[in-house]
Amino acid sequence: MLNKVSPKLKHVPLPILAFPLLTIIIVLLIGSAVYYKNSQDELTMLRIANENTKKELTSLKNVDQVKKNTQLQEQIKNIEATYAESVKVYENIVDLRDQKKNTAEYDKLLAQSLGYLSKRNYSSASAVLTQINAKIAADAPKIVTSNVVGNAASAPVNNTAPGSGFSRQKVKTDFGEFIVDVVAANLGSTRIVVDTASDSDCRDNCPVMNLGDYVARNGAFAGINGSYFCPVSYPTCAGKANSFDTLLMNKNKTYFNSDNNVYSTVPAAIFQPGSIRYVGQSLEWGRDTGVDGVIANQPLLVSGGNVVFGGDDEVKRAGAGSRSFVGSSGSTVYIGVVHGVNAAQMARVLKTMGIQNALNLDSGGSTALWSGGYKVGPGRAIPNAVLFIRK
Repeated sequence: MLNKVSPKLKHVPLPILAFPLLTIIIVLLIGSAVYYKNSQDELTMLRIANENTKKELTSLKNVDQVKKNTQLQEQIKNIEATYAESVKVYENIVDLRDQKKNTAEYDKLLAQSLGYLSKRNYSSASAVLTQINAKIAADAPKIVTSNVVGNAASAPVNNTAPGSGFSRQKVKTDFGEFIVDVVAANLGSTRIVVDTASDSDCRDNCPVMNLGDYVARNGAFAGINGSYFCPVSYPTCAGKANSFDTLLMNKNKTYFNSDNNVYSTVPAAIFQPGSIRYVGQSLEWGRDTGVDGVIANQPLLVSGGNVVFGGDDEVKRAGAGSRSFVGSSGSTVYIGVVHGVNAAQMARVLKTMGIQNALNLDSGGSTALWSGGYKVGPGRAIPNAVLFIRK
């Protein structure tokens, strides 16, 4: 073996050569020892981690998953319910703003409710929302009075619908007195049309106009807001701002939403020369362009002199406010607003007035009535309107 040593090392004394070799061996031994120690440390850490994992798995296995899921579902339900309630309350406040009402007190309470909601205090959030709704209901008489253009307090008590022209009257029922603004016209001398801001179907960012502008561009002598739509100011209307879903034929004989079968069960009024036809579902109507106009909305309130809507849980119909309608009795057609009622109460008020047939129109911040000027409103800009034009 020594014979194979490099020539440069042949004459090196063995002790001198042994020293660096020993040093190398010592270094390798120390390195091995350190590596072994590190490996042992890693193994120890792995063992600890493994034990901890086992403990976590055991803990998870002992959790009642059904109970956990039930609690999670309950939490989600609380979030969804309180959020939905918050949105409805906010939209009610928006309606009041669109009627130029001071909503500062409601806004403050809504902010308080949202604060509770952010802290997952659903019961307190819901309690404040209930308080807001109660305050809006209590303030309704004040709100109604301020929504009317002119003096409503001096309106005479009269339970009979007018024969022609505009009338403001108090209708006395067995459940209270209600102010009614109504315009009557004879179908023999009046053409009823439906005008739209859009020329065709529109799904988002749709054009809208004020009722007064619809009246002016058609030379109408009276008009009222039309069907339900999705106001741009509503959070729930993102992606469908100012659109409406129900059947309509405008003055240009253009049908809107013909392909929308979801809403084909909504009632409709068909304005024909000299008469009005009401159908319980718009699917009963074809696409005849020989008529003057068609508008679908809900609910049908009165039919053949009988109340056909007794109320439901839909928030927009259940709350008291100013509500618009189009109706008829024989050869007389009516458009008008009943103040301080829900939809079911409005049906009973109109029956009391002797109106034989009536269809509910949009309400809240959209409510507007024109007869030689605004009698109610102007309210927010709207996508369609029902108009009286002299023949």
